[in-house]
Amino acid sequence: MTRRRLGFWQRFAVVLVKPVMTVWTRRTWRGMEHLRHDGGVIIVPNHLSHADPLVSAHFVYDAGRWPRYLGKASVFRVPVVGWILYRCLQIPVERGTVDAVKSLDALVAALHEDGAVVIYPEGTTTREPDLWPMKGKTGAARLALATGAPVIPVAMWGPERLFDPRNNRLGLRPRIPVTVVAGPPVDLSRWAGSTPTKATLEEMTDTIMLRLRDQLAEIRGGTPPPLWERPARAAGAARPTRGREDAA
Repeated sequence: MTRRRLGFWQRFAVVLVKPVMTVWTRRTWRGMEHLRHDGGVIIVPNHLSHADPLVSAHFVYDAGRWPRYLGKASVFRVPVVGWILYRCLQIPVERGTVDAVKSLDALVAALHEDGAVVIYPEGTTTREPDLWPMKGKTGAARLALATGAPVIPVAMWGPERLFDPRNNRLGLRPRIPVTVVAGPPVDLSRWAGSTPTKATLEEMTDTIMLRLRDQLAEIRGGTPPPLWERPARAAGAARPTRGREDAA
């Protein structure tokens, strides 16, 4: 993506959003070289806050790419707003319906057009009380298997200071510190050409999430919790224990 290739409405969105983010945040950006400047790429950030899309979009744009997100289809039906989203190349998804598969087709097409697709693999803001990543959903893995596009983990820490989902507190002071670090592509080569079975997609997803979790730990310090709990095997089984995730 070069800035000259942006359309009018994309430039309008930049003029509207970037000055606000420049004043609102004090940014530490690292790893932008991993968002290659040609070819499709799947960007997978952790999900801390409702402010995440603003921060990640700012990062991806500063890296020289135009971010393309999935958004609830209902938002695209809002007059004017939906029209602008379409023209900014964002992708609607009908969650929980048979039409959701069309979103995968749209993402595949975006990657074939050398797009930078952003997917939050957790599907929603994390429910971990300390905002560590939780077990992911398989959409990013399915897309990687279908296209062979590289999966770039992007760890973020600081958007929760802009809006904290735990108490719905909005931070309005300027220059709130945010750190965003992109890592090298996750090595998913052992699954290349595999059939997208549930087991395969879950193994790929756990590999992506563990990489993202460990990358976040390098930013914020501390010991992250496991991503998931192994379910009890029988009704009378003991309380679930944390899964041995290193096998992923």
